[in-house]
Amino acid sequence: MEAAWPGLFVDGNGSYWDVPFSLALDLASTTLDSGASYHLFFNNCAGSPKQYEGQLSDELPPPAALLPGFTAKGVVSLKKNIDLWRSEASMLKMVQPYDIFLSNPHISASWILGAVFSAYLGENSMKRQQSCSLRGLKDFDLRAQVANSAVSVDSFASASLTAQHGNFQRLFLDLTCVQTSFDFPSGSKLLSGITSVACSLYNSQVPNIEALQAICPRASLSFQQQIIGPFSFRVDSEIAIDLKKDWYLSVKNPVFAIEHALKVLWSAKAVAWYSPMQREFMVELRFFET
Repeated sequence: MEAAWPGLFVDGNGSYWDVPFSLALDLASTTLDSGASYHLFFNNCAGSPKQYEGQLSDELPPPAALLPGFTAKGVVSLKKNIDLWRSEASMLKMVQPYDIFLSNPHISASWILGAVFSAYLGENSMKRQQSCSLRGLKDFDLRAQVANSAVSVDSFASASLTAQHGNFQRLFLDLTCVQTSFDFPSGSKLLSGITSVACSLYNSQVPNIEALQAICPRASLSFQQQIIGPFSFRVDSEIAIDLKKDWYLSVKNPVFAIEHALKVLWSAKAVAWYSPMQREFMVELRFFET
């Protein structure tokens, strides 16, 4: 459970918002490597959100999730992990890894399929309806709207690939990790985009750029490299397809970090990270992060 009065939130564009009051309750099943899981989320916001003072960005409409109202969501998902390769070489004897979770070289892939059931009561339901109609695409989502309340059903999917070299035992260059993940558009957004592109091609027209981008997945990339001993360098970034740019790719919100593994605690680390886009710097202590 989390309560904020007032609360500070950041949206997908990196803009900060002040919310007078927010109360959230989050329930989830135990995380498993493979299998089904559920997630229940309840949130209530009160008061009109305002953009955080001192930001250089233009005035933007507040995200629908921060508008006054009550939101309830239920998520059911199915996850599958596949080991493509796992090292069978023995580790150094009598040498404890700096992090027990980073001691086994491997290449693995995973995917997640799920469905989201949502209910809205208040201004947030009306704003979501308006944002759907302003996309310029025909919507195929299962949604019912009555006055200032709404219910909807949608689906989602994601896939990831992880590769690790080294056992993180030696003093130099004994750990290299690369992880990439792809978040596919929701079922309704994907179907809307595919339908729009298909209609344009059938009518010998140039497909709408918004429709093409609607069917493109969002990607994130993470790279970690041991520097010396327990110290390693890590960079995380989002990569989006932007057809309006010459290179068709856009790097969003890169985060640079220096990590110090606390060997005595088996799997714990002190992390100092900096985000140029958010102009944020923070030092954190993390335990059992995988």
